[in-house]
Amino acid sequence: MNARAALVAALVGMAVVAPARASQLIDRNATNVSLKVNDRGQALIEYRVHGTQRHVLAWGAVNARVPPAREDPSRPQVKFRVDYSGGWGTYGKALWPTFRNTCRAYDGPKLPWFLTGCKASDGSLWALQAWQVELPNLGYTPWLPAQKSWRLVLSHWTGPVARIDGYADWAFAGRWHEIFGRVTYRGQPVHGYRTTRTGGVLDGYGRTMYLDTFDSAYGAGWRRENGFVPHNPNGNFCYDFIPHDPTHGGYVHPPGSAAVRPPGKGARYRLTLLGPGVTPDVQWVGKGLPDFDPANPALVDLENRMNAIHDSLSARDTLCHQH
Repeated sequence: MNARAALVAALVGMAVVAPARASQLIDRNATNVSLKVNDRGQALIEYRVHGTQRHVLAWGAVNARVPPAREDPSRPQVKFRVDYSGGWGTYGKALWPTFRNTCRAYDGPKLPWFLTGCKASDGSLWALQAWQVELPNLGYTPWLPAQKSWRLVLSHWTGPVARIDGYADWAFAGRWHEIFGRVTYRGQPVHGYRTTRTGGVLDGYGRTMYLDTFDSAYGAGWRRENGFVPHNPNGNFCYDFIPHDPTHGGYVHPPGSAAVRPPGKGARYRLTLLGPGVTPDVQWVGKGLPDFDPANPALVDLENRMNAIHDSLSARDTLCHQH
């Protein structure tokens, strides 16, 4: 591997992230889930978990704050107030037995991992999604119970949701397959300000994206490749499918498994973004590409066009400038 490729291998190897704040985590492994919303802007989420019936109230947040340009980025992101006692902790009595649902049928955008949703009397939208956020990276089959868990997340919004513009091409003169793009919310870039050494979000504005690959060297079907955050200040991202050493860069791997993982390029890709603020989680799905052939005019033309888009999205970003 040449020096430039080695540098990118190191940077991409640091892309592994810890599970981040979602929009907004309610519980894990919930079943028999229902959602009600009253005309006071309160949501009642009812479900079973570990054999117990839960009645959870949530309220007090809608949409998201965009990353502040001229103000202190430590200003809190919007967040639900949540009462897991069904009202006792906040009001001194249970509200769920007499909770009056005024929410109508959901008519919002199609969402990934959608469980249920509704349109409140004020016209705002609510939704519950459930998906496996904690799957292990690098295509490993889960070996711990926590890695198989399904997160139940609640969202509340008006207007447009976050948008992922994703593209597939090649990097380093065609040596590696690549995914790149940009994340926006209401036309503004989505990004955070601080992360851990391995990319974990440390503020309320950063949002993690999870990349899955389909029918790859890891095996048939969808496998988790990695997680990473859109970059400051453009909201852009890039990821090269290269070999990874699971013992370096903060990756979690099965006991006794230290072999270098092959590039996870696949027939298809999907990127799932934890929604900004309390907006819903969104997804991009795209097709994989054949290996690059410099003698194929169609592939050369595609790469040139993708490079132009790449450059327009990654201006001033030193981590996403390679072709």
